[in-house]
Amino acid sequence: MLAMLFMAPPPQAGADPTGQLMQTLFMFAAVIGIFYFMMIRPQQKRAKEHQQLLSSVKKGDAVVTSSGIHGTVHEVDEATISVTIASGCNVKFDKSAISTVVKK
Repeated sequence: MLAMLFMAPPPQAGADPTGQLMQTLFMFAAVIGIFYFMMIRPQQKRAKEHQQLLSSVKKGDAVVTSSGIHGTVHEVDEATISVTIASGCNVKFDKSAISTVVKK
């Protein structure tokens, strides 16, 4: 690490501090832009797709919950969903617990 400091070019007498500031701000903006397009935007897209999936669930759909329980939708309310996991056994879940709808 110390060797790198000695290898660095000496500061120039007429260096423009405004140019260095602009370069630093450009680098920060580039890092923030990369972070947005690689992390935040795809996560928002997945959340939007999951919300559309939850709004399209209807009675008779085969679903899998986030805990891995497979069943058939028996009843759909505004915030909850009743899933039949065995004959005569209905379990009530939050809608957000549905992870996938199994396609037939």
